[in-house]
Amino acid sequence: MLCAAIDIGSNTTRVLVAEPQDGQLRKVMEQRAYTRIDKASQHDGAIDQAKIDEVADVVATQVRLAQEVGAEAIRTVATAAIREAANRDEIIAEINRVANVDVDVLSEHEEGRLAFIGATKTHPVEGEVAVVDVGGGSSEVVFGTVPDGVRSVRSFKIGSGSLADELLRQDPPAPAEIRAVRDAIGDFFADVEFDRPAQAVAVGGSATSLRSLVGAVLEYETLERAIRVLTGDPIADVAKRFELDPRRVRILPTGVLLLEKLSELLGQPLQIGKGGLREGVILTLLNGATDGAKKALAA
Repeated sequence: MLCAAIDIGSNTTRVLVAEPQDGQLRKVMEQRAYTRIDKASQHDGAIDQAKIDEVADVVATQVRLAQEVGAEAIRTVATAAIREAANRDEIIAEINRVANVDVDVLSEHEEGRLAFIGATKTHPVEGEVAVVDVGGGSSEVVFGTVPDGVRSVRSFKIGSGSLADELLRQDPPAPAEIRAVRDAIGDFFADVEFDRPAQAVAVGGSATSLRSLVGAVLEYETLERAIRVLTGDPIADVAKRFELDPRRVRILPTGVLLLEKLSELLGQPLQIGKGGLREGVILTLLNGATDGAKKALAA
């Protein structure tokens, strides 16, 4: 059974179509658009109409793409940018009108729960695990175990996109700008403490983009190396060298520094996960699917 998840985030709007195979998910199609919803927030907290129209059109396109490859079930979810928008009901109604899909605005806890499901099903873990999801407008740290599920979700209103918009102006970022980001992150998390998990897994756009720069394990040395790469050359050059979108490269330094701080607080390096929120959405869709789909997932 083919299922699709559309994730309307602060930085990007993404679609994933996948099916169960040998106990895992087999990716059939994925596509993303850099919609940067959080950047379109007005002084009253509402998202402007031009951005609403853009996102609705993107979702409609992604629904069509999912249907063209045979998706039998599609779930569309939205996270921090729409969750916190003053006109969220208007946004949801317009997406429904244009794309003919319902949009589930996830609570912080549900967002973390789905990311945990997606990360732990697609990445081998044992014991207590922390799943770290750095997004454009918020960051989540989710604790739990595979047998028992989520124990706690902590959500923080700080993300790679919002930090980059506030503090990064030069191309490449200047040393003083990187110091300002470090200081802002340090101040934000000054009173935050975590229990140390047995393992920590990082999901989300910042983490997955780092795989091509520094490999699958994010620790202090590799994250500092990533910062040197990202600040050593213009954005366009880094994007071309590592085959990344320039819009991702622009906000990646702030994502790296958020991951570095969360790794420090957890006392563990971060393993880059192979799945996250969208995979979690698809896995929950499959849980309500036919017996055949469930057997393929459990294999």
